[in-house]
Amino acid sequence: MSLQAIAAVLLYLSSTCLLGARIITASELFNKRRTIALISGAIGIVLHGHLLYQSIIIGSGFDFGFFNAISLISWLVALIVLLSSLLRPLENLLLILFPAAGLAILLELFIPDERLLSESLSLGLRIHILLSICAYSLLMISAVQAIMLAVQDKLIKEKRAAIIMNTLPPLQVMEALLIQIIVIGFFMLSLSLASGTMFIDDIFAQHLAHKTILSMVAWVIYAILLWGRWSAGWRGKQIIRWALGGFTALLLAYFGSKFVLEVLLQRV
Repeated sequence: MSLQAIAAVLLYLSSTCLLGARIITASELFNKRRTIALISGAIGIVLHGHLLYQSIIIGSGFDFGFFNAISLISWLVALIVLLSSLLRPLENLLLILFPAAGLAILLELFIPDERLLSESLSLGLRIHILLSICAYSLLMISAVQAIMLAVQDKLIKEKRAAIIMNTLPPLQVMEALLIQIIVIGFFMLSLSLASGTMFIDDIFAQHLAHKTILSMVAWVIYAILLWGRWSAGWRGKQIIRWALGGFTALLLAYFGSKFVLEVLLQRV
């Protein structure tokens, strides 16, 4: 393993520990630890990004193997949340996302899996791939946010709110953030599906039928969630369940099908 990879993983873990330390220490210490934690995480993200550049961009094209794809999306998710946390109270999500990104680095290094995409890909297909990655990343953030919201709701109902009073924003703020993230992710998913129908000639010949169907199922779930929120006033558990259900379908559409085809069946 390269020293750069080790450093990135350690920086992710140290940032996670610093962010988590506020739960068991006095809140006045948090601002200093938060700054150090975010700087540590930012350096880890820079190193992770350089590793991805080396592993994905190769001479004959682009390597979008299963574990490279996981690493890329985990990196993009961590980057989006880190930048967003400078303006909004989202750093709690990094308690899950930074360790996940570190694990993705280890998987990418120890389990090589090559899937080359030619440099001659059309502009339309490149746009479709970019939109898909952005949609998956944003909706993954929404899933992590939904899990945090569920934990917060559970602690409040069990009258253990003191545990989270100094660590998480109010429940209403967390829920509003979740909906905002889902709206943006849903928009990107819609563009991804639209571009796929425009630029992919034969989804059945390219073993993409199951991926497309599951992605459309996810789109319908998120559409129902947003309708329920805006028309029926859904709150709390209803929002959480639909958000996690939509992401589960999306996870099966992308990583599930990719794992079966590329890792188990060894198809390119």
